[in-house]
Amino acid sequence: MLATILYGPRDIRVEEVPDPHLATTGGGVGRDAIVRVVAACVCARTCGLPRRDQPHTPKRIGHEMIAVVESVGADVSRVRPGDFVIAPFYDCCGECANCRNGFTTSCLEGGAWGGRDHWGGEVDGCQGELVRVPHADGTLKVVEGGLPDESLIPSLLTLSDVFLTGHHAAVSAGVREGSTVAVVGDGAVGLSGVLAAKRLGAERIVAMSRHEARQRLATTFGATDIVPERGDEGIAVLKDMFGGIGPDCVLECVGTKESMDQALRSARPGGQVGFVGVPNGGPELPMRTMFSTNVGVRGGVAPVRDYVDELLPEVLDGSLNPGAVFDATFALTDAAEAYAAMDERRAIKSLLRP
Repeated sequence: MLATILYGPRDIRVEEVPDPHLATTGGGVGRDAIVRVVAACVCARTCGLPRRDQPHTPKRIGHEMIAVVESVGADVSRVRPGDFVIAPFYDCCGECANCRNGFTTSCLEGGAWGGRDHWGGEVDGCQGELVRVPHADGTLKVVEGGLPDESLIPSLLTLSDVFLTGHHAAVSAGVREGSTVAVVGDGAVGLSGVLAAKRLGAERIVAMSRHEARQRLATTFGATDIVPERGDEGIAVLKDMFGGIGPDCVLECVGTKESMDQALRSARPGGQVGFVGVPNGGPELPMRTMFSTNVGVRGGVAPVRDYVDELLPEVLDGSLNPGAVFDATFALTDAAEAYAAMDERRAIKSLLRP
């Protein structure tokens, strides 16, 4: 079978690798599944990996996929061969205290695609033809009715990560009916945050973007205003737009020191920042500013498996179309170009089809 492998800086290859098999050793025996990938994609969080000037051990990559189940372990009861499934960007048991509390990303037995499972075994990356899924019952969400209409594939794929990460930002920021919202970041996650804020009833949504194509999609998703300015100038514009005090909620979808600073200083006193940008470049929390303004901060890695049941029906009935963030589709064999297109900002988000 074919799979995408990261060898080093700007060195992504699609190569033949052994087919995965159900586990025969370790604590996960009988609890896993083998799935055939229908679609996967490139994440902005990982598109920077090929340019990092550091040594790499060759590894399979990719953590967003939808798939059809090929086989299951003896102890799997909720997932059957032939099921069409959505896989979150991590595996989770669905049964431990953290999973029951709604934070499956902190599963006590959880692991990560392209990394290691709880028992130390390798876990496949999702950018391949076949993938072994630990904790199949807890990890995989079965979509009733089998393989859906082709037009739904992109939107269903967003439920593995990107749209539900934007949703987590909006939920963490406390977006509700009538809220005023600013979104810092115009990548696929930020744009998803715009759509999520619209769905939650926000009255006014500002997308902070300098890129025409992303501005258009933000408007399609529900942005009422576009602000291209950054830093102090951008903060001043936002303050002026909302009575001199700023919006109720700010979604931080980048992960840098500058983006977090902008989010915190843009929110109105007593407002809330929802952050999902993976920390990169030293984001800091200025405690004196937060103390003085009562601005709260909540968020982190998105527990998407906990959200998918709520959002799936709206994707299936066409009420939501988060798949519009995919503006470039590539064959799996062209994965290197899919990464380059995002890295060079020629694509908002690249979709891969095996």
